Parts: sequence; structure tokens; C-alpha cells
Amino acid sequence: MSTEYEDSLSMDALNDRIAILEDNIRQLIEQAAAASGEQSESRIADRINQQNDELDRLLKIRESRQKK
Repeated sequence: MSTEYEDSLSMDALNDRIAILEDNIRQLIEQAAAASGEQSESRIADRINQQNDELDRLLKIRESRQKK
């Protein structure tokens, strides 16, 4: 489900947001590898899942725009 804000982003802004999310996910994975303790790992895993969900949503928006 996309938001009105995401739908109104220019293609450049959408691509920038996707790049930011991909970098965030990469950093979170690095943090997870260095984390010790179940609570830290769980918190990082939750954040990775949130970032992946948002990334998937934006990729779908970009894909639908490219088909037009």
C-alpha cells in the first residue's frame, strides 16, 4: 500500500529514497553481524524487516511508473 506522499514523488526522488533504504538495510545487516545479545539482534531484525517492507513498496511504485 503506497501513501499519497510516495505517489507524488518524482522519479529522481523515488530513486533517491530507494538508494537510502538499500544503504540503511546494508548498515543494519552490518550492525546485526556485530551485535551480541538476543534483544539487540531482535531489534535490528525488526528494523531490517521494516526497511525491506518500505523498499518493496517503493520498488513496486517505481515499477508501475516505468510500465506507463
